[in-house]
Amino acid sequence: MPEFGEAVRADSSSRLFAMEMIRKSIASENLKIAASVIAIKLLVVFYGIQTYLVATDKPINNIYRVLYIWKRWDAVHYIKIAQDGYAAVGEDRFLLVFYPLYPLLVAILDFVVRDTVLSAFLISGVASVVLAVVLRELVRLDYAERVADAAVLFLFIFPTSFVLHIPYTESLFLALVVSAFFAARKRRWLLAGVLGCLACTTRINGLLLFPALLLEVWNEFRETREKNWQWLYLLLIPIGVSSYLGLNYSVSGDPFKFLEYQREHWHRSLRLPWYGLMDAFRNMIGRSPAQALMVGFQELAFVGLGFAGIIQGLRKLRASYNVWMITNWLLFVSTSYVLSVTRYTIVLFPLFIVIALLAVRSRFFSVIATVWSILFLAFFVSEFVRGHWTF
Repeated sequence: MPEFGEAVRADSSSRLFAMEMIRKSIASENLKIAASVIAIKLLVVFYGIQTYLVATDKPINNIYRVLYIWKRWDAVHYIKIAQDGYAAVGEDRFLLVFYPLYPLLVAILDFVVRDTVLSAFLISGVASVVLAVVLRELVRLDYAERVADAAVLFLFIFPTSFVLHIPYTESLFLALVVSAFFAARKRRWLLAGVLGCLACTTRINGLLLFPALLLEVWNEFRETREKNWQWLYLLLIPIGVSSYLGLNYSVSGDPFKFLEYQREHWHRSLRLPWYGLMDAFRNMIGRSPAQALMVGFQELAFVGLGFAGIIQGLRKLRASYNVWMITNWLLFVSTSYVLSVTRYTIVLFPLFIVIALLAVRSRFFSVIATVWSILFLAFFVSEFVRGHWTF
């Protein structure tokens, strides 16, 4: 019996030792992923500086000037909200269409760093690192480490991935969405609900987490054949949308004022998909070469990329991931005119799992996907820092 007891203790010690080694290995790999993302971030910023200097022939004298060359397009609006809040009258009233969590976090951090643009960069920077680590862990639940690493890589070299590093909401939104999926996969429903709620205060499509995560509820029920009252925590997700409607009411007296502003100022409204797609096609054949490329061909090309990812995902991915991709893709194209789909496509995080799976299986595909991504990432960064429209 003593020998048996000693054997049990030895076996238990071996298991604990193995688990500790696995934990340390995972921590080490996640540190490498975080370091890689930071390195990519610095390279993107450095490349943007070079392009800006050559294009404008103007000096960049300090770190703040480096940051301010990225303060363009939507970044201007988010920083304005962080500085002044929402307005009920004047031209700034139209900024109500931008969701509040990102500018709120920027405003809070601004009390410490005393520069709104720097605060915005820090929020996006931290969120992008969290996104990389959690996405890797999420993919590892189903696939080998090389697939997980490839998914993170293809996300961060995607042509419009530069928005993950600058004062845009994509990094925060994706970090919340991917973390919500990871929490649901781990059956931590309260955390999934809270993260989903926060995602809904960052972007309108955060609400699409609700039907996607309901499929994870169904998966748990199929496995256990037992009801779990904690599934009700997912009802926190639509509460995030309710808080945004409350913000609209507080500012304008109308909880749906953002829809009016979308139509009145931004000229966008929900339509059947072919209206927006036909408009993009007309742009491609009827505008100047530059506009035909950027608001015609590129928009349609990324609509096609998202659709191809959905088709592949139906064969390769979990049902919840497919619901997330399909509903988001439909939201992007169901509009009076298609715009910024090239940027919105980055929100389809399962797309990068599909790309990673194909890349791991085919060296030819891996090379083509990598070269295409880096070339167009450089192209879009160059256009953006020069002040040109880049989605």
